[in-house]
Amino acid sequence: MKSQFDALFGIHATALPIREARGRILAANLANADTPNYKAKDIDFRAAMLKQRGEAGDLPNPSMKLTNKNHIAGFDGTISTADYLRYRNPTQPSLDGNTVETHIEKAKFMENGIQQTMTIEFLNDEIRGISAALKGN
Repeated sequence: MKSQFDALFGIHATALPIREARGRILAANLANADTPNYKAKDIDFRAAMLKQRGEAGDLPNPSMKLTNKNHIAGFDGTISTADYLRYRNPTQPSLDGNTVETHIEKAKFMENGIQQTMTIEFLNDEIRGISAALKGN
């Protein structure tokens, strides 16, 4: 079910907190580039957006119930960005077990920053338009 925010701001109001969380995760990857056995992580942005917008798509069905003790436990109805964390497979594994490749993490961090800036600019433009309409300009 779409809210009034969806009508005003589209997917951008939903995308902003996910992009912010992704930025923190990518920054943690860069900060741990020299930590032995640290595994680089990222958010499955598409899956997080679908869930936040209530469009389950290929995600686990929240209405599934265990009706038999032999069923495999699945989705329990709770969700957080941790549910969308994925480990990144390195192209060149290091000897100490660290999977952070700084050149890739920097590129992903910059890409996420640009996308976050675009989202903020879109929201600002929409707010300015609404404000101008309310003032009668």
